[in-house]
Amino acid sequence: MLKSFLIILSLVIISCQPSGNRADTEQTMESASQTKDPSKVYNLMGEELPPPQIPQESKVKLEENLNQARANYEANPDSLELIIWYGRRLAYLGRYLEAIEVFSNGISKFPTSHELRRHRGHRYITTRQLDKAVDDFEMAAFYSVNTENSIEPDGAPNKLNIPLSNDKFNIWYHYGLAHYLNGRFDKALSAYKKCMEFSDNDDLKSATFYWLYMTYKKIGNTSMADDLLADISDEMKIIENDDYLNLLLLFKGEKKIDALMSEAFPEGGNINPTMGYGLGNWYQQQGNLEKANEIFLKILDSPSWASFGYIAAEAELATTFPVPVS
Repeated sequence: MLKSFLIILSLVIISCQPSGNRADTEQTMESASQTKDPSKVYNLMGEELPPPQIPQESKVKLEENLNQARANYEANPDSLELIIWYGRRLAYLGRYLEAIEVFSNGISKFPTSHELRRHRGHRYITTRQLDKAVDDFEMAAFYSVNTENSIEPDGAPNKLNIPLSNDKFNIWYHYGLAHYLNGRFDKALSAYKKCMEFSDNDDLKSATFYWLYMTYKKIGNTSMADDLLADISDEMKIIENDDYLNLLLLFKGEKKIDALMSEAFPEGGNINPTMGYGLGNWYQQQGNLEKANEIFLKILDSPSWASFGYIAAEAELATTFPVPVS
């Protein structure tokens, strides 16, 4: 994948093709989608993505969980909770399109379920179907207005086995992300501001602040971006979102770029797309676009293509170096 992108990069430079914008990119992706195999997942440049890599030890446990979720669902196919868990367990094994199908079947039974649309919207993001994701989160937000907000149980518990997110946070957080990846930063801004209402612990705050900061930067509102950093400190009680906190501390000037680069791209270790994407944006904000794009390209060497940082790096590259439509 990296090799093909470098070829594209060279062609762009040689032909002196000007940088594109998100509208151009969307047209390119729409044209490419006409020849896509619906049983496969493609990146934002139209390249087929490989099956997700899951360590064997983890895969065994995930398959056990899926088998149980499937059995529960088949015993009671009209249970909203069991439909959701069946879809979630498929997604944890990288079977995203099957998960979407399960959620879609569930929506046919429970058309006003904000939970089903939240989960399907998430997997539309994973599979780069961003407009469909936006539609789902719009409906999820609508249907959740008069519902009680609830803690969302974790399918992959954190180190303290404490669920941190809630239904409405997840709707607005992913809604903002779908707009951000599409380059609709004004709409992303509104979604993330709403998301702050449901960011009720330091983990959720650091995640929302991070994307809100990035969005303000994208629209050129540096003063509002910097104002967000006033509430960020290394004393925040973080269980999961260390990467987001460290990146915010970098933007605030309290972390060093070199140390975080070593964390994002360890020698002989796994690339961290979340950290990498934030570092690419830091260079972008410094005006070093060449280094930023180098980092975004490097992220594509990671097998973790479901990561939001990975998808965001794709979006940056697809915007800066749109693939010519043949």
